[in-house]
Amino acid sequence: MTVKREEILDALSRLKVLGDRDPVSADLIRALSVSPEGAVRFVLEAATAEDAAKLEAQRGAVQQVVEAIPGVTSATVGVSAPMPASGAAQPKGNTPPPDLKIGGHAKPHQGGPAKVPGIDKVIVVGSGKGGVGKSTVSANLAVALARAGRKVGLLDADIYGPSQPRMMGVTKRAASPDGKVIEPSHAHGVTMMSIGLMLDEGQAVAWRGPMLMGALQQLLGQVNWGELDVLIVDLPPGTGDIQISLGQRTQVDGAVVVSTPQDVALIDARRAIDMFAKFKTPVLGLIENMTTYICPNCGHEAHLFGHGGVEEEARKIGVPFLGGLPLALEVREAGDSGRPVAAGDGPVAGAYAVLARSLIDSGVV
Repeated sequence: MTVKREEILDALSRLKVLGDRDPVSADLIRALSVSPEGAVRFVLEAATAEDAAKLEAQRGAVQQVVEAIPGVTSATVGVSAPMPASGAAQPKGNTPPPDLKIGGHAKPHQGGPAKVPGIDKVIVVGSGKGGVGKSTVSANLAVALARAGRKVGLLDADIYGPSQPRMMGVTKRAASPDGKVIEPSHAHGVTMMSIGLMLDEGQAVAWRGPMLMGALQQLLGQVNWGELDVLIVDLPPGTGDIQISLGQRTQVDGAVVVSTPQDVALIDARRAIDMFAKFKTPVLGLIENMTTYICPNCGHEAHLFGHGGVEEEARKIGVPFLGGLPLALEVREAGDSGRPVAAGDGPVAGAYAVLARSLIDSGVV
């Protein structure tokens, strides 16, 4: 006898948890699977740690209800909860209050995309794939715009792989005096926030879509950004939950797409461009990263990943080509040391200054 998902959900809908709610209507069921042998597995995903503790106490009863369904041979029920904002071992005085948590389910949203209070423009930096230098471009563009006189914020929206704390040289944990508003960090003239400032270094974020979207909502709406001319959002690779949630909920004024010249990177860049089109986000232009490499010993110029592919793509789709950025050792060293190359002087810093000036002169920022 094959057990159907509908039978399991129907049985669970008659069970009361967390007071007078059932786990189905309360949207607590995640990752429900039924094997051909009748083994049932699912997770009860709580919105708060308090709810998770209550669900843990009721887990045995939930398991018994499922095991009583004809055809079910076994039931495995897990309970998950959002990760506290602070790590396990925090210095006293820097620990956010216990009721400040990141990663709960996103709150209901009415209407279309909305502006972030206090922020004039929101510009996202996307790539379609990882490894093309999108985060490096985001950090250096933010610093270059700040050096050009703009009030700039930088949001690290790569929840799974936050890298901006290291690139911007920020080590102080994020704090919240009242448990509601998160105080951002400041570095190189930029106001910045990253979930990496709320986790231990190397700590994994093992969240599903709803918790990712909740975290993004908090990082946009609960952070004390102040008054900004522009917020640069460093998107994660791909076209997933973060990109969708941002496009649906937040008024984004433009997107910068970063790619390396080779075809495999351009294929994914086209997907990112198509995604922005679906949310009616104007593409401000394309950047060709790692376009040239100049040997520090002999001065020979090489094109390790090809050359000119991004400029040609920009011409084809009718969007501006914002320029090429070199593959240079100093860029890597600057990012690892926490002082973006745009904060200094030299040819690479000059390239970012030109990029920032082009956005300012075009009225984008």
